[in-house]
Amino acid sequence: MTTAVADRTLNALDRCDRCGAQAYVRVVLESSGGELLFCGHHARAVEATLKPLSSDWHDETAKLHQKEAVEID
Repeated sequence: MTTAVADRTLNALDRCDRCGAQAYVRVVLESSGGELLFCGHHARAVEATLKPLSSDWHDETAKLHQKEAVEID
């Protein structure tokens, strides 16, 4: 079961459930439909355990390597 919440893009207000850093991965658990949020570090640490138990693994860690355009006046 995937919910509409799982399709939402993560933003700076979404925080890692383990350490409170900005979340870049959302995991929806297949059994309960519960949602867990992780920073890149903690997502990698739990991936082998949780990925087989998830109905959705939404990973936005590629954003960590993107450079934002800077406007110069």
